[in-house]
Amino acid sequence: MMGLADIRDWVETLGIGKNFYIGKLDNKKEKSVGIYQRRPSGNPDIALGGMDNTKTATKQVSILIHWNKYANETEEVAQALYDKFLNVTDLTIAGKHVDYLRLEVPEPIDVGTDDNGVYERVIWLDFIYER
Repeated sequence: MMGLADIRDWVETLGIGKNFYIGKLDNKKEKSVGIYQRRPSGNPDIALGGMDNTKTATKQVSILIHWNKYANETEEVAQALYDKFLNVTDLTIAGKHVDYLRLEVPEPIDVGTDDNGVYERVIWLDFIYER
């Protein structure tokens, strides 16, 4: 299994952000990246012959970029992270080889500001990995 903490640890290696979380963002620190489980869409892909013949699993995540009070800086940082996802060439997380990174949005989505005026963007990403 690939967990949210495993994905958070990998995202931290990409060099964008100062604070990294799964679950609730504590104290809403600026320049934070949060990793959340998305609600599953569709049914799991099961190979003919059942789970013994199913080679991959999918982890669907939402990545929140909680940056600062400047919309343009938040947009630039979120796009830089998105571009890093586009350029991954080989990836293993938690001992699982990732076959595909499927970006579920065409660009980081602006979700406005939090109660303190900090701009946020979201990237939906699926990790399709070997079971």
